[in-house]
Amino acid sequence: MKPLPFYTAVRITWAALILSGCAATSATKPSGQVLSWGDQGDGTYRNPVLPADYSDPDVIRVGDDFYLVGSEFHFMGIQVLHSRDLVNWSVIGQVFNRLKMSPKYDTMRGYAEGTWAPTLRYHNGEFYLYVCTPQDGLFMWHTKNPAGPWSEMVTVKTVARWEDPCPFWDDDGRAWLIHSVYGAGPLILHQLSADGAELLDDGVEIYRGNVSEGPKLFKRHGFYYISLPEGGVDRGGQTVLRAKTLTGPYERREVLPNGSPHQGGLVELSNGEAWFIGFKSTGFLGRISHLLPVKWGDDDWPVFGDKGQPVAQWAKPNVGQVYPVEHPGISDEFEGPALSPIWQWNHNPDPTAWSLTARPGWLRLKALPADALVTARNTLTEKLWGNAGAIEVKLDTHGMADGQHAGFAFVSGKDFGWAGVVQTAGTKRLGSAQSEDGPILQGDALWLRGEYHGATAMLAYSTDGKNYTNIDQPVVLRFASWKGARLGVFSYGPAGGTVDLDYIRYQLLEDAVAKP
Repeated sequence: MKPLPFYTAVRITWAALILSGCAATSATKPSGQVLSWGDQGDGTYRNPVLPADYSDPDVIRVGDDFYLVGSEFHFMGIQVLHSRDLVNWSVIGQVFNRLKMSPKYDTMRGYAEGTWAPTLRYHNGEFYLYVCTPQDGLFMWHTKNPAGPWSEMVTVKTVARWEDPCPFWDDDGRAWLIHSVYGAGPLILHQLSADGAELLDDGVEIYRGNVSEGPKLFKRHGFYYISLPEGGVDRGGQTVLRAKTLTGPYERREVLPNGSPHQGGLVELSNGEAWFIGFKSTGFLGRISHLLPVKWGDDDWPVFGDKGQPVAQWAKPNVGQVYPVEHPGISDEFEGPALSPIWQWNHNPDPTAWSLTARPGWLRLKALPADALVTARNTLTEKLWGNAGAIEVKLDTHGMADGQHAGFAFVSGKDFGWAGVVQTAGTKRLGSAQSEDGPILQGDALWLRGEYHGATAMLAYSTDGKNYTNIDQPVVLRFASWKGARLGVFSYGPAGGTVDLDYIRYQLLEDAVAKP
């Protein structure tokens, strides 16, 4: 590993240290240290368990293992997270590396579309993932290994304005699929082929409620249940429906009030404990994941949280043993032959225009033609974590060509607050979103730094990796195009020029762990 530089301006906390590695890292909490999220090291956890944009989460248990997926929209592809206790998570793979159902995902016209509210299920030794895109249809992937590789995409139905599908295999072997309709309702039930690849009918409406979406269908003690959010993304709550037959009529009960974590997955442990992971809208970070206990009453209705209210801190799930504190990795030294699944391309990448092997230990990004970052392919992104952080990127610009732009960005939907290099007539200058006529840069090495505290971010640059100059152009981070703000690295301009990235080092700052 390359040595970690000393940041005089950064106060590194224990949480920052355990999150700084490329892969998920384990650690033991120092005596007296209180973390504002995740595993507290004392048998409890604090919400959120995932303070990053894992929106519309779905979770399943397979034996002693838990797996989680979420909406990724126009980012490639759906990440698969793994846990042994529902609190400590790592990113183990991605379901796909491109969306093939429409050219808009190649031509950078799919912002806010793509994969909405997936459902993950396990049936007869196979993992299945179903998802709708708002204009293209209903799609499925399957695998025996959730870390991948997954199958090629299966087009279950080409259709517009469907959303939030969930498959269900009944005790008699018949398969079903429930989904919502664009605009949040009603809920439609279809019979599904046994292999999950084809709908067998046109569907029937089984429920119409108040902004009804994200249904998760399951069976327990002879009842059919549908757990779903109602009331909208920002301020909605969670509802549970139940009936003796699939088509209803369904009884309804509110299990979490408006403003609570909602739209997620319900999972039962082998010991009978039940847990719910849902999202809560949280400003620039997007929709972050909370874990809530669930108790089943003698009347076969579930009680979510603490008597129907969300919890900030609670005893960890009783999974039979204590696992070490582990969080998804957030940094990368690019030392391996494959790209870590923590990274996601903005729209479909061009696999011929990036490489980890052309210069081992570096990520090479070839410039592809674009007028601006919003249309630039091969922009590599990562979710932001927590309330404050600092990211350092080292570039080698020796391969750049005239007209090329390369650098670091904070990404908020179609808005990019960036700093980097712009080459014109053989001269490299510092550029930013506001000006491409900055100081002339001598030499090929450039260090870029982004730092955020809440929704306000700043950019800086260095030519020696030690002394940074702030770029006096603050960036406002926002939730946009249905996703939280992200960090990104990019290269675009006339084809042929390249830029090499030595590393991306991401540290959470003290502000990120200062409050629950």
